[in-house]
Amino acid sequence: MKDNKEKHKQTEETPQEDVTEEESVIIEEETADTDSAEDSEQSELAKVHQELDEVTDRYLRLQAELANIRKRQERERQDLRRFSSQSLAKELIPVLDNLERALTIEADTEAGESLKKGIEMVHNSFLQAFEKEGIEVIDPLGEPFDPNFHEAYTQVPANKGQESNEIAQVFEKGYKLHERVLRAAKVSVTL
Repeated sequence: MKDNKEKHKQTEETPQEDVTEEESVIIEEETADTDSAEDSEQSELAKVHQELDEVTDRYLRLQAELANIRKRQERERQDLRRFSSQSLAKELIPVLDNLERALTIEADTEAGESLKKGIEMVHNSFLQAFEKEGIEVIDPLGEPFDPNFHEAYTQVPANKGQESNEIAQVFEKGYKLHERVLRAAKVSVTL
């Protein structure tokens, strides 16, 4: 009986070993297929993630660029509003110069005095209008020379009490609109 059990055991084991070997080959093939399928899925997933990251990065860069364009356009609009009177002011500056020259003439009659007073009123109106628009006069007599606001025509020896590189005489006043120079002051500078 013992022998029968052993034979039965052997018969059961033998087919099982054959099946197990076949199954193990099939399982190995399936595992290899599964592993390669998982690897290809993971590589595809990695590619998709990489593409998503690239698209997200492009999107964020475009959003930032669009925000910069909006800021630049807003700044340009503000500058346009702020400096809208620039071209008119440049045309009116010579008129103001002529009014100032007319005011330097001495009037010796009553009619001349009345005319001078009228010119003075027009001159003051011009200055008030310029001030409202943010246009400032650059009258730098006695100030240090600054090439950003002054244009040196000549150099003169310094008088007693004057320093070198100081503005000694103003030939024409300058004008600026906010921080932008419309016309530099034409000056002579001490040596």
